[in-house]
Amino acid sequence: MGKRRRVADERRKTRPAVVVGGMIAVVVGGAGVGAYALYGGGAVADERTQTAAADGTAKAVKTGPLSAEEVTTAAGAFLTAWQRGEVDEAAAATDDATAARKLLAGYRKDAHIKDATFTPGTPKGAEVPFSVKATVAYDKLSEPLAYDSALTVVRRAGDGEPVVAWRPSVVHPDLKDGDTLVTGEAGTPPVKALDRDGGELTAESYPSLGTVLDGLREKYGETAGGKAGIELRVIRGKESKSADRTLVELSEGTPGTVRTTLNPTLQAAAEEQVAKKARASVAVLRPSTGEILAVANSSKGFNTALQGSLAPGSTMKVVTASLLIEKGLASANKAHPCPKFFTYGGWRFQNLDKFEIKDGTFKASFGRSCNTAFISQAPELDDDSLTKQTQQVFGLGLNNWSVGVPTFDGSVPVQSQAQMAASLIGQGGVRMNPLNMASVSATVKAGVFRQPYLVPPEVDGRTLATAPRAMSSGTLSQLRELMAHTAAYGTAAEAMAGVGGDIGAKTGSAEVDGQKKPNGWFTAYRGDLAAAGVVQAGGHGGSTAGPIVASLLKLGG
Repeated sequence: MGKRRRVADERRKTRPAVVVGGMIAVVVGGAGVGAYALYGGGAVADERTQTAAADGTAKAVKTGPLSAEEVTTAAGAFLTAWQRGEVDEAAAATDDATAARKLLAGYRKDAHIKDATFTPGTPKGAEVPFSVKATVAYDKLSEPLAYDSALTVVRRAGDGEPVVAWRPSVVHPDLKDGDTLVTGEAGTPPVKALDRDGGELTAESYPSLGTVLDGLREKYGETAGGKAGIELRVIRGKESKSADRTLVELSEGTPGTVRTTLNPTLQAAAEEQVAKKARASVAVLRPSTGEILAVANSSKGFNTALQGSLAPGSTMKVVTASLLIEKGLASANKAHPCPKFFTYGGWRFQNLDKFEIKDGTFKASFGRSCNTAFISQAPELDDDSLTKQTQQVFGLGLNNWSVGVPTFDGSVPVQSQAQMAASLIGQGGVRMNPLNMASVSATVKAGVFRQPYLVPPEVDGRTLATAPRAMSSGTLSQLRELMAHTAAYGTAAEAMAGVGGDIGAKTGSAEVDGQKKPNGWFTAYRGDLAAAGVVQAGGHGGSTAGPIVASLLKLGG
């Protein structure tokens, strides 16, 4: 990071908060410091105290639900002290004074934020939302800062007093453990990201690309020829896999230029498609090269498409099918069991609606996504069989992709008994994201794994990951036959209707604890396009993620 001048903490004298019934009215003096009021509402919750003797001294410990007055009083004490710049007092009003003190002190000293005004909204139980209006000032530069945040009041361990539950997001919603806010010369110059046709990529035009642009800047800012400006930034902690983020730009830097592989038509279409769902993500690749052509998420705070870690459900059966065919445990057109139930490792597995296929082939089981057809082969496999197949053939789970921006490269840990069996159908410990599952379809279409990338490797001379081996021609031919059958006649047929040419697909649904509906998955290819998507808590993949993926495949191939 560039050198930053630190300005001494300025404190303003204010009069204390006055508690009147359920209302906290804060009377403040001095220019630049706003006033606010917190109002409690609703019935007062039951409150009890427990008395315990220790060393002859009685201590009253408050228990029971928090009352509305306790919530507003605790929130008011914290916000008042924070607004006045009384760091120690504000930190003491939380359940982790040490962590709070460090971040709150940096709010003025490192982030150079002054004249902050906090305006609370209506409390929702123990949670109090509030808005922030302030000024970021550095040397002779200044810019307004406005954002929304929230805090939660809890009972402090030991005495039961109501305090603010400390978490970094209280200070700013984009902060996580280990992150800091800093204003100064950005250590990394900005970059101007271009699509494959030379057009500029911006978060305004493509909302999903905010985190992608941050990642490009972090990796290529120093080498792309730009010059840093003055910014308020979120500096990520050492353990974070996310890129630093710019919140306010006080003076423009000179951006360098980075060309990407994104296709503007597909990117725009992907943005439009995921916007129709609350929690949808999709990635599109070119199997012949590994180029990432589009990546989009309906939620903008985290790049699920590239960095998500979710159970992929039955889309993982593409990988498992290749394993079973290679080991001679299944063949596309040979008989294969699909019973209603199969028990392994103490778990009883079943199919959706407990269906069974009598005297059916493996192709029929794959097309209808029969769980027991795969689970029934678990006794014939080693604990690490699926892990090896995923890593050695599909290039996943080795944490060695060099895409150009941060990614999660999939994970299939070695497991045993019931968990190993569950992994065969994309549950258990298996974790993937749309980029990973698009790569699976791309590997089937191309016949060999090609690492996905967003920035061409020749830009910085980096080496792309490779897979140790490829599938045999016989296995590959059968796997393509299975996916083509599923796209035309199986669970993917409705979504893929109208998608012509050389096609293949697989649907998936992944159960998640505490979630009423499963995550819906879909992976497919058409010609020289491969794509995968997920709709979290959306339901079955054929009807949720399927239409998103199919619509993008129709655009090219």
